[in-house]
Amino acid sequence: MESKELAILLAKTLDAKKGQEIKVLETGTLTTLAEYFVICTATSTTQIKALAGFCEKAAREHGETPHHIEGHRGETWVLLDFSSVVVHLFLDETRKFYNLERLWSDAKEMDLSGIMPQEEVPGQTADF
Repeated sequence: MESKELAILLAKTLDAKKGQEIKVLETGTLTTLAEYFVICTATSTTQIKALAGFCEKAAREHGETPHHIEGHRGETWVLLDFSSVVVHLFLDETRKFYNLERLWSDAKEMDLSGIMPQEEVPGQTADF
């Protein structure tokens, strides 16, 4: 699976499981650490663990396994390293503290608007 495809798969997985503020940063031209960073906020430590599990499962179903996982003990963040794609799952306060978007501000943010479904706005009805 190509790096970009894996990053999109993981972003969609996080979105489907109610991850928040999902961003995909293209980091391949800036570092050898990974081609893409997928960043997501969770609402609880329980959700962080669940999102990590869903990402692992989705990736394994496509023949990808994480090479390294960090952060389970601290429970405020988890990092899943798939070599070319690194997933960062944070509680809101922890995400603000680490501020990866600022740290990697030279990275191009992938436009996910055509990839993930638009959020429904309360009070609006869908066109049928």
